[in-house]
Amino acid sequence: MKSVSFLLLWVCSCAMLFAQEASYYMVKAEQGDGIFSLLRKQGLDPAKHYEAFVKLNSENIKDGSFLKVGTAYKIPQAADALKKTGVVVRTGEGAEEPIFDGELAQMSLKSDKLKDAVYYIITEDPQNTENDYVKDVAESLAADLMVHGAKVYIMGDGVSEPVNGEVVTANQKMGSYIEVINKRYIQNTGKYQRVLVIRADGVSGKEDMDVAVYHYNKSEEGQRLAENIQNMFKRHSVSNRSYKDINMIFEDKNSLYLARNILPAISLLTLENASKTSNQKIAVRPDKKQFASLISDGIMNDYVDLQIEN
Repeated sequence: MKSVSFLLLWVCSCAMLFAQEASYYMVKAEQGDGIFSLLRKQGLDPAKHYEAFVKLNSENIKDGSFLKVGTAYKIPQAADALKKTGVVVRTGEGAEEPIFDGELAQMSLKSDKLKDAVYYIITEDPQNTENDYVKDVAESLAADLMVHGAKVYIMGDGVSEPVNGEVVTANQKMGSYIEVINKRYIQNTGKYQRVLVIRADGVSGKEDMDVAVYHYNKSEEGQRLAENIQNMFKRHSVSNRSYKDINMIFEDKNSLYLARNILPAISLLTLENASKTSNQKIAVRPDKKQFASLISDGIMNDYVDLQIEN
């Protein structure tokens, strides 16, 4: 009995030690760092995590608030850290990494209105797989959502890399997206979860663009999201076209394959260089920040309206 009791005590002690060790990580203070700036650089809300930081590091804080340059400080592990709420998922391997690093110092939480929302962003440009415009829009959109408390996953391009010398097919890529998203959907069961595909067609970001927003015809949630985003673009169109009620549904096989196999509701946003003929597509300016802001405003309208109804 004594040996069993000793074993249980040892296991509990190890578990407590591990929990303590896992409750923080170490970061060295640099010139000019104070407690607030160090926490911000790690994606933490200083007002919320100041006290925890002081308790962890009291022996290395001078005069109550000054940090020592070159000294390693314990940073509290927190689920709401922006490094954790915004991640790129390398779909080929399932690995996660923060969307933002150095940019975190300029980011701070504005509200928690999206605290129970999870978004999955997929970007595509068949003509230009290295399209910085689409990448920048996705990251700006992610930041807009994260600072209001949302969890954001951007699907990385790892799946498009050749495997054993063989180029990954479109079906394999879609399959990887489905696997990654469905796994995380289950992990976040009970939360509001949506998928947005941003598909460009060789846009340069230097001229006005035509935007269309599609949904799966068997998903009321996906249609609702698409309409909310679409309405924001209508209000800020740079064209004098007369936009009637636009109801655009998935027709291409990749979008249909995703819609039929992923668990969250999905909407698709397409971008192409502006034409002067289509009344089904909405002409907008290419400004990255404004473009991302219109999407995020539509997304937040969708979330807020649903919360009010419930």
